[in-house]
Amino acid sequence: MKHVASAIDEPLWREIAYGDPALLLRRFTGLRDLTFLDSALQQSELGRYSYIAADPFETFTLAEGESGEAALARLDRRLKRWKLERVAGLPPFQGGFAGYIAYEFARLLEPHIMAKTPPPDIPPVTLHAYDTIVAFDHQTRQCWIISTGFPETEPQARIARAEERLAEFEALCLKPLPALSGSNFIAGWQSNFTRDAYEAAVQRTIDYVLAGDIFQANISQRFSAAIPADFEPLRYYLALRERNPATFGAFLDYGAVRIASSSPERLMSFDGVTAEARPIKGTRRRDADQSIDAELKAELLASRKDRAENVMIVDLLRNDLSRVSEPGSVQVPVLCGLESYASVHHLTSVVTGRLAKGKSRGDLIAACFPGGSITGAPKIRAQEIIAEIERLPRNIYCGSIGFLSFTGHMDLNIAIRTVLFHDGRASFQGGGGITAKSQPSDEYEETLAKITRIAASFEGAS
Repeated sequence: MKHVASAIDEPLWREIAYGDPALLLRRFTGLRDLTFLDSALQQSELGRYSYIAADPFETFTLAEGESGEAALARLDRRLKRWKLERVAGLPPFQGGFAGYIAYEFARLLEPHIMAKTPPPDIPPVTLHAYDTIVAFDHQTRQCWIISTGFPETEPQARIARAEERLAEFEALCLKPLPALSGSNFIAGWQSNFTRDAYEAAVQRTIDYVLAGDIFQANISQRFSAAIPADFEPLRYYLALRERNPATFGAFLDYGAVRIASSSPERLMSFDGVTAEARPIKGTRRRDADQSIDAELKAELLASRKDRAENVMIVDLLRNDLSRVSEPGSVQVPVLCGLESYASVHHLTSVVTGRLAKGKSRGDLIAACFPGGSITGAPKIRAQEIIAEIERLPRNIYCGSIGFLSFTGHMDLNIAIRTVLFHDGRASFQGGGGITAKSQPSDEYEETLAKITRIAASFEGAS
């Protein structure tokens, strides 16, 4: 056990025994506004860190009639108010805002599309300010409780509160492991499309491409079902992370809104200097037969259609990032790299840029949200076509989940492979990018490949 009273402008921290974050999470159930940012697929870079946060001292939501840019400017002011220096050697989230931004937050950034797109069924943004978190480094196999002492701002009062919260969270970490309650079983799923209707929607999108309206649009179908009385979202999430571990997984329990995500895709990270986006375009299913699986990987890498889609979105993101980056700093260090997950192979690219002087994390979000890989190009027109064809709000699907640290860092996923539990129903979506060369039947099958593990995680005891 190690305890350090940090410098006055840093968080305090205490190292505790490293263990499975999913087990530790269970000790925090029942606390208000529980957030679990989960690298269940552990990798040296993307899957290195996990975080548990609960009991925030304030919550950031949209004000009545507020525009997206005004909301982000207000968020920047809150981050500036609570600014701290980073403790070197600890994970990048050291207390700060965490939560979600719904896909329809984009309506508030582009007044032109507001009338043409439906509002979400959930609050457009919910970000909780956490003064104390538990942070895991899976590479070094270390774990820390980090406490800022906020909302106290007078130095001695802040340190005293930080010490108190460190002790409180350590006690939670050491309490007996509670039993899992409830079930993860849901049946009776229905899509908002029949197969024929979805294939017709794909053809309609192709017609828009051929007419010159767009180059590409991402079209999804939504599956939904009633939530049984004995259903427990946390039990479901634990089943999902077991079946479909992901680098940007998350479980959020915000009372009326609960979210389980096993996303492999990053929207944007920021380390205080450089922003990084990792768009995914191009998918093939996994196969248990290694030789077939190798053929599917080779097919994806050789696919001119999938590479063209990926490059198109890379160009879109280069343009988005250039709006807030230093001139000439936007780079593409990885183009169409292969990444493999539990159920699919993906082509992923990396786009980076150095944030321009005077620009903020709110400016980064405004420039790049929602991710081009899940809208299409041009982005605004693609969003209009998505709304026209899907006819429903996406809510958390294709929005973002992640954190904005008081120390200047940020990491947001794109909420694909994500389930929303709200208003007595569970829902999730699967989609794909449609271009002039798309085949409607193949696109339908791709949506099913993407949601296979999500659906299977509802089928039995975890």
